[in-house]
Amino acid sequence: MLRIHAGCAGLAALILASPAIAHHPSGVGSTGGAGPIATIPATTLEEGHSAAAIFFEMVKIDAFSDAQLKTFAGRHIHAHSLDAILAPTLVYAYGVTNDLTIIGRLPVITRTDIREGHHSHGPAGNTVDERGDSSGIGDLTLLGQYRFYNNKATRTDVALLLGVKAPTGRTNEYDKLGERFEAEFQPGSGSWDGLFGMAFSQRFTAWSFDANVLYQQVNKGTQDTDLGDRFNYNAAVSWRVTGAQATPVGRMNLGAMPEPMHHGGPKARAHKHTHDEPPAPPPGPALDLVLELNGEWHAHEKVAGVKDENSGGNVVYLSPGVRLSMGKWAGFLSVGIPVVNHVNGVQAEPDWRLLTGVAVSF
Repeated sequence: MLRIHAGCAGLAALILASPAIAHHPSGVGSTGGAGPIATIPATTLEEGHSAAAIFFEMVKIDAFSDAQLKTFAGRHIHAHSLDAILAPTLVYAYGVTNDLTIIGRLPVITRTDIREGHHSHGPAGNTVDERGDSSGIGDLTLLGQYRFYNNKATRTDVALLLGVKAPTGRTNEYDKLGERFEAEFQPGSGSWDGLFGMAFSQRFTAWSFDANVLYQQVNKGTQDTDLGDRFNYNAAVSWRVTGAQATPVGRMNLGAMPEPMHHGGPKARAHKHTHDEPPAPPPGPALDLVLELNGEWHAHEKVAGVKDENSGGNVVYLSPGVRLSMGKWAGFLSVGIPVVNHVNGVQAEPDWRLLTGVAVSF
């Protein structure tokens, strides 16, 4: 199954029974004015500055009906379904240097109304097991963002992304029937995974273009299960509708961070500006419109070395969004509609995705 990864919300912009594609949350991405929400930009926090965010992600699944699950069971297809994935997430970022930002991300993941078909040769025929919800703390992601190219004349940034996902999440959740959920439905994976990728940002006056790729090398975790490698790819166009125009200074990848991230942050206001330093923006709210393409390819899952044919695939969301920022604070909202839903085998597919939250810089 292609699981939507609770992977780097702008950190790894990052979402989906045994249809895996739709069963993991993704990630959320940028911070600052005139920048993306779920795409990871190449710009970083200034040295000594911090940003924090709490965001909420919901993926609504086009669930299988009981009749469909019984039909699959009759064909000896071990299909699952669920109603939605909910993932409130805490994110914190710190500027180690002007070109190196470290980001931590910890989600709480809930999968609701998990059901599966059960094959039977008895008089009752095939049945559907109502397994209930699985919920708990997910895996911690740490991502380093190193900006190795920063051309202030052309307002172009390029950054290297390197990170690790630690197995901090719960892996022992049980259903209403007293059975342990399979690894794909556990909040945590039980595996140590590596992350590596690149990010690109190009600034204009009121516009910006951002893109990133991020690969997650997934290893064997709980229940002798390899959930499958993931490859996230994102692109975004952002437009500052009202408020001060963004500068290329001090942005980072948290997901809709406040305007000060673009102008040296709140600490910079205590210093006198030079001719090389952009002035602080005037007070007042700023409104950004964002349009993104957010994609995730997911490899097949393997259990005890055996590949699950009903897993893996590719999903791409078209995601319009909006961000309102004022001072140190910002709020954001993005709605994703799948424009590509290519899944392997029999899997419930995502119907839509919602990302929303608030962020603060300090």
